[in-house]
Amino acid sequence: MDLGIDVSKAGISMEEIKQCSKDIEKVMEKLWSGKEEMTGWVKLPLQIDQEQLGKILDAAIVIQDQCEELIVIGIGGSYLGTRAAVNALVGYDEIYDTGVPADRYPSVKFAGNTMSAVYLDKLLEDIRKKEVCLCIISKSGNTIEPSIAFAVLKEELIKKYGKEKASKRIYAITDANTGVLREEADREGYVSFNVPDDIGGRYSVLTPVGLLPMAAAGIDIRAMLAGAEAMAVSPAWDLDAVNYATARFALLQSGKELEIFEYYEPQLEFFAEWLKQLFGESEGKEGKGLYPDSLRFSSDLHSMGQFLQEGRQIFFETVLNIEKPSRDLIVPESAGDLVAGKSLSQINKAAMEGVISAHSAAGIPVIRIDIPELNAFNFGQMIYFFETTCAITSYLMGVNPFNQPGVEQYKEEMKKKLSQI
Repeated sequence: MDLGIDVSKAGISMEEIKQCSKDIEKVMEKLWSGKEEMTGWVKLPLQIDQEQLGKILDAAIVIQDQCEELIVIGIGGSYLGTRAAVNALVGYDEIYDTGVPADRYPSVKFAGNTMSAVYLDKLLEDIRKKEVCLCIISKSGNTIEPSIAFAVLKEELIKKYGKEKASKRIYAITDANTGVLREEADREGYVSFNVPDDIGGRYSVLTPVGLLPMAAAGIDIRAMLAGAEAMAVSPAWDLDAVNYATARFALLQSGKELEIFEYYEPQLEFFAEWLKQLFGESEGKEGKGLYPDSLRFSSDLHSMGQFLQEGRQIFFETVLNIEKPSRDLIVPESAGDLVAGKSLSQINKAAMEGVISAHSAAGIPVIRIDIPELNAFNFGQMIYFFETTCAITSYLMGVNPFNQPGVEQYKEEMKKKLSQI
């Protein structure tokens, strides 16, 4: 395991962590038993379907040849993992960091995660001006946000290319057998892949849900799967890796209500968003769970730093630290004696260490997770690590990590309101 887990400043003794070891052994046996529903992701990295992987890579090459822009349509687990990977490994804020010319692969945009007409109309402009493909991801095909976006964008695609040619630019990832999207994909001849029956949306990043759009964007999905496999078989699960899950549970038991994920590189913005869904939807049931939030440092230190330092201590902090950023700069002399001649990475690290020292001194528990560098292999490890630790702490809390009954309630109420319009 290449990730480093430091719980020395979490305010939890190793004795407390060891007390949970027997419970965690039982949980891991449960996860790996193959008997629990929706745990197909656990053994997935060890059981890759090479034929399917080849088809995904072939489809990705076609997409790269077809279009300048790929619009991924989905919400929640159907898009957050892909967006996290693209933001981390390809580019963010139009900054591309792969070392490969940006025009070699299509840019990736996302739809179906908002009902904003302003946002969707801008994507319609993209279809009119650029060569575009759509990737619609929905197990049922009935979720309102992606259904609306797909209908609007598909209509514009047909208007531009004609129905037959448009169909060759639409890629569907949906249920293998049932649902309106499966029926449409079969009827219209879309290239399609299946959402596994035994893997829920927020645990689906390493299935076709994430692999197809990531491969189209130029991400090395074989390396990502290899990273997840390395994590799955790592003996470190019996050492420091489970410390994170145990510390989270112990901190909840001690009265902490929030976990704040903090990062110092903007490339982790949507990884933090994925973490919020993963933990929030897995743990937040029956009046239980830690509320997950995220902050981007050092910018958010100038808005939330005061509260963190001296506000109500209902939280603990989990710092995501990239040890070797992909780029660096030396600060010029004109910036002043304190920082002149130092690299931005050194200064960013000093900020992180200063925050950890100050917050620890104030009694705030801090967990630090060191990521050697952001690449596809390590990203695969990160995905698998957090999926597993989330499942562990959910079981320790006494909740099912793989359902989301509360999500359906707002949908039913929204449908009632829509029927009245």
